[in-house]
Amino acid sequence: MNLIKCSVVSPEANIVIVVARFNNFINDKLLEGSVDVLKRIGQVSENKITVVWIPGAYELPLITKILIESKKYDGVIALGTIIRGNTDHYEYIANECSSGLTRVSMNSNIPVSFGVLTTDSIEQAIERAGTKYGNKGAEAALTVLEIINIIKMIKK
Repeated sequence: MNLIKCSVVSPEANIVIVVARFNNFINDKLLEGSVDVLKRIGQVSENKITVVWIPGAYELPLITKILIESKKYDGVIALGTIIRGNTDHYEYIANECSSGLTRVSMNSNIPVSFGVLTTDSIEQAIERAGTKYGNKGAEAALTVLEIINIIKMIKK
């Protein structure tokens, strides 16, 4: 039996983190979690981590696509927070962000980790940005590192 199983250590990886400014009081914590995992667990040096701030979650797919097309990065971590409001706006943004990021990753074969919170309330977002339910930014960083290594193993 052949088994492909990888660690998350990837010191040579060039990672870009794309972060939405909208709801930045939450996204700052997601970014902190991502950077911490990349450096401490993934052993990625600071000079191999790029952070790009953008207006909101809706713009994540386009900017991710452009960053991937630059061929400078081995993986992308997309971070944002979409909080349900009183209108359908939440549904449109969450759906387009999610499907757009999936399309970009599938069309490029570069891992795009989805660290976008989609919550019903600010309280739920806070719980997922480093309190009660961990830090989804940190989880997104672990995911992108592991997928980078799995892709390398498959290509060998």
